[in-house]
Parts: sequence; structure tokens; C-alpha cells
Amino acid sequence: MPLRASKPSGLLYLEDRQNTAYPGLIPSLLEAQSFTCQEMQKHPKKMFEDPKRKLLIILAVLMLPSSAQTGNMDKLLGHHCTDFQTANFLRGSKLKVQFLLFTSSSPTCGELISADDGIKNCSFNSSLETKIIIHGFRALGTKPSWIEGLVQAILHTSQVNVIAVDWVYGSTGAYPSAVENVTRLALVISQFISKLLALGVSGTSIHIIGVSLGAHVGGLVGHFHGGHLGRITALDPAGPKYTRASPEERLDPGDALFVEAIHTDADNFGIRIPVGHIDYFVNGGKDQPGCPRFISAGLLEQAGVNMSRLPQEVKVFLMTSPSAPFCVHHSLVEFHLQKKRNRVTSIEISFSSNSTKDTAKITIPKDQETGKQLLAHQVPLCQINSVTLKYIPKNRFWSKDEPSIVGKLCVAPLPLNSSRIMSCLPWSLTLHSKTDISYDLPTACA
Repeated sequence: MPLRASKPSGLLYLEDRQNTAYPGLIPSLLEAQSFTCQEMQKHPKKMFEDPKRKLLIILAVLMLPSSAQTGNMDKLLGHHCTDFQTANFLRGSKLKVQFLLFTSSSPTCGELISADDGIKNCSFNSSLETKIIIHGFRALGTKPSWIEGLVQAILHTSQVNVIAVDWVYGSTGAYPSAVENVTRLALVISQFISKLLALGVSGTSIHIIGVSLGAHVGGLVGHFHGGHLGRITALDPAGPKYTRASPEERLDPGDALFVEAIHTDADNFGIRIPVGHIDYFVNGGKDQPGCPRFISAGLLEQAGVNMSRLPQEVKVFLMTSPSAPFCVHHSLVEFHLQKKRNRVTSIEISFSSNSTKDTAKITIPKDQETGKQLLAHQVPLCQINSVTLKYIPKNRFWSKDEPSIVGKLCVAPLPLNSSRIMSCLPWSLTLHSKTDISYDLPTACA
């Protein structure tokens, strides 16, 4: 079968002068494509010493469409694109773990990698930050629908290694069975990370992103590494079986140098207790008014976090808007009574701009002078034209509340820092019962 190879215009061509059909060609091509990067490292010359194999490899390259068009082949002689496994939820689940590597050069093609020394010659770059994504319970044994979006969002912004942990087999079936696999999976991932550390990867450059059960898996992985890994981000950490668990059995602030948790389903399957240095209970951590499919904003470039040991726990309560882009501005509002009252004081406060109006309620406890509230508003504080206050008395049929109150209003945009301080209206306000009173709110834009 005389074949001639030529290379006009920088392209490789093969011509079969006899137009011969090649029996068994397709299986051979598949075999030629099946080399993993580890095999190439162990036998770098073996692939090319056999003339027939060399020819098959060239043919394989020609017959394969562009990876940009098909997504089936990412490298000329490298890895196949590997997808998540699919498990049968009726069969109970053995733990079959895959580590899929995604990089900026192949954000849609998962490279199946192992933790042996061969990883050095694959796409993994030990000088870059590494983000490890761990999914949670998969009742039907299917691939998480959000995984591709999260991987691509990270790689769109940062040049990092993204490793998706596929444990679909171990997470399917009954929820208690998946919980039983959490510790086993954490040991597997911990051993994998130990191999990375042995290759020179910095522990502080490792960022684990765990969803649901995956958050507690990440916590155990961090625990096995003595809390020295850089960061753990828990997205809706699972509640069932973990709400009453000890810190050694679940995610807690000691599992990494920085642990953060975003709670968005605490009234159903999410955990209701703080588990990190910072816990975000978005809209109270319960029902979300039109949330996006995934949260990527805080997952990139270490989000400005200095990787050093932090206090055990900080609570942050934030709100979102019901429509895109969901983000809002937050201001701290305070009302200081001129004198204490022997009953609870309620004041309704509204910020108004040219096109928006946002309202909150300040409650001053009995026998106290100051009430504070977080007010979420759609435009920056400097674009607020006026503030409206209304005193709401607590009248009962046997006694009436005071008809008016006197006090002072103070406002500050959050977060507070050296350039953002609390500013107060320079005069005392007299608020009459159920009467709106508006004032200009002069605040300069930075």
C-alpha cells in the first residue's frame, strides 16, 4: 500500500495511489487516539518507532474534525474529552471517582487525569492556582447541569487549573448512601491533593468549591490536610445529617485558611447553622427571589483574600433584588431617640431616587435609645434624592402611644471604611404619628 505524504501550504496530505480500502482501519485509528498523557510519558518513543502506527496516527489527525467544532479531541496527540459518568440510581453506588481537568486552552474539554507523576507532562500547570469543584447528591445519577457553566465562568476570567471531581456513582441512589461515601471520597481527594503538593503545588493556592454534600467533602479534605489549604467555598452546604453533626464530621472554619459559605436553601436541604469564617445567608438563607444559575463572582482570583488564619466566624446578612443583575447597595440606617421610651418604637424609612423607592423598618427596643437597620437600595447612596420617615405608634385599646417622637437620623453606605463614615442630619427630627416627613439626603458620589 504505497502512500505518499506531502505538505503543501503548511497542511499535511496523504494520498493512496492504489485507492486501497484498509480493513480494520477505524479500530486502529481509535487505538492510535487512545494514548493518555501518562502513556506518552512512559513510552515517548514507542508510538513513533512502528511505521504502521506512525501512519495511523497521521491518518487519525486528518480524519478528526477540529476540536473547536466537535469538542471530542483537545490535543493533537493528547487526551480525549472525558465527560461525567452516568449511574443507575436503582443500583446503590460504588465509589468511582474521576478527576477532570479543564484549562484556559480547553475550557470545554475535560482531561481525565490521575495523581501519578505523569501529571507533570499533561495540561496541569503547577504554577497556577487550582480550583477543585465537588458536586453533591445526585438522586438520579446524572451529571450536574451547572458544572459546565461554573467551569467556563472561572476560566473566562482567570488562568487557573480547574479540576471537577466526578463522583456521580457514589452520590446517586438514596441520600444516606451518598452520605456514607463522603468520608471515603474525602480520602480519595486528599490523596490526590497530596500528589499535587508533592509536585510543588502550593497548599495556599488550592481552592475547593463544594456544592451541597460536596461542601462537607471539602471540609473533610481540608481537615485531613490540617486546615492548611488556601480556601474552601461552600455553596449551599447540605443540612440533612449535618446540622447536628460535630465540627469534625462537617465543614467548619478550621478546615482551611479561609472558609466561606453561601446559604440559599436553609429552609429545605441546606444547613441552617454557620459553618465558615464568613457565612452569607442570602435573603435570610431561604427562598431566593429570582437567583442566577450559579454564583461565580466571588470565586475568581482568590477574591482579594489574604491567605492567613482568620477568626473563627463572622456573620454577614445580605439581600438581593428580585431581578437581574440581583445585586443591590446596602446602607446602615440608625435613628437615635432624644429620650428612651417604655415601649417598642417603630419607624418606617424610605430612600427615593429619580426612578426607585426602597423601604425598611427600624425597630427600637423598649428602654433603648438607638435602632439600626440594613436598607437595601437599587442605586448608590449618592443618587438618593430624599429620605422619608414615618413614625408608627403602638396603640392598644387600653392605652395610646405618644403622638410624636424626636430624634436624629444617621446613614452610612456599607461596607464602612476610612472613607465611608456615618453621616447624620444636622438637626433633630420630630416625627408625628403615621405622617410621612421627607428630607433631602445630600451625599456626594466618590
